[in-house]
Amino acid sequence: MWIEKVTQVFKIRELRNKILFILFIFAVFRLMANIPIPGIITDKEMAKLFFEQFKTFGILNVFTGGALDKFSIVMLGLGPYITATVILQLLTMIFPQLEKMYQEEGEAGRQKFNQYGRILTVPLAVLNAYGMLALFQRQRVIGHLSPFLTFNSIMTITAGAIFLMWLGELISEKGIGEGTSLLIFAGIVADFPTNTLQIINLVKSNKLPVYSYALFFGMALFILIGVVIVNEARRNIPVSYAKRVRGDKMYGGASTYLPININPAGVMPVIFALSILSFPAMIANFLVGFQGKVGTIAQSVGRFFENPWVYGGLEFFLVFLFTFFYTIIAFDPENVSENLQKSGGFIPGIRPGISTAQFLSHVLNRILPIGALFLAIIALMPTIVGNVTKIVAFRFLVGGTSLLILVNVVLETVKQIKAQLEMREYENF
Repeated sequence: MWIEKVTQVFKIRELRNKILFILFIFAVFRLMANIPIPGIITDKEMAKLFFEQFKTFGILNVFTGGALDKFSIVMLGLGPYITATVILQLLTMIFPQLEKMYQEEGEAGRQKFNQYGRILTVPLAVLNAYGMLALFQRQRVIGHLSPFLTFNSIMTITAGAIFLMWLGELISEKGIGEGTSLLIFAGIVADFPTNTLQIINLVKSNKLPVYSYALFFGMALFILIGVVIVNEARRNIPVSYAKRVRGDKMYGGASTYLPININPAGVMPVIFALSILSFPAMIANFLVGFQGKVGTIAQSVGRFFENPWVYGGLEFFLVFLFTFFYTIIAFDPENVSENLQKSGGFIPGIRPGISTAQFLSHVLNRILPIGALFLAIIALMPTIVGNVTKIVAFRFLVGGTSLLILVNVVLETVKQIKAQLEMREYENF
């Protein structure tokens, strides 16, 4: 059955061109990820030690498809653009004008909102590039940079981040699916061969007992099934539409449902938590070389965040907390209730307006803890299994945020392809 669907996709010229365009963009992305920044001399041994010691940078390296440890021109990946978008979404809770622009002004408001995100990406990329270069120099991962070379490197890295942002928007405009998510997907998949090779080398060396491999593959299967089930799980709320007579025709009277996902926040809470946890550790590592109290405090903070129990506990708490926080931004019961009322829809047994908004809030508050608990457990699972099995590649190959992003992108892309096929079948009919 699926072979027929794939064949049908490539028979349709428009869909075939869109898929080939996405693959072309992926090839450009992978090419840029292997072009090093001009003038930077790296110490490969120190770089390997650095990424093994600081796990946060190892995870960021996975999202960029290995561009970070190669010190390529796109070493920041889409991080600055995602951060800019998240900051603006958070600001909608503070500034009503931004919220009105994002939610009420339609497509024109969304385009203006996105333009603000593009503008904010530039200073964030500059600051991020400077911080990364300064940190790598202090950790002796790269050699000393002159002021001119530092400026040139910052501009090159910033340009790479802006170029990736443009590639993502090209995919969204001319391809299938959301461009930013697909580029992150490509970066994660690009590291699969390296991590698979690590596991094969471990098996060949026979350094680990048999139960480690059995537990590894068992937990990998468990996480994969769990992510798919919870990602697709939703609470369907029945919605009916009142009959309306216009002229000699009758409209409405249909019944449908309003789906509320158990995990409405997607993978964003995990990304938020990762950003929050990486920030103090990055600042501490940057200041650790200073003399006096500053260096002493930085060392204490660094040791505090390197403790696996502390890091794991904070990660669990932040993921759980941000699931509620981001859902408030992504799903507004009052706005949904107002839109239902405007379109003549209502929930059977619930009065339109405030009562509908309260009912939606009640349902959301009952299912959100399940999604939040799931996200927090999935985020911690790679660390737990990695410590038990001693297979470090687990966190990069099948674990946590990477798997959530992969599953979300694959399922969403498949849905959009199916929608395109069904639309064309309907037109032919």
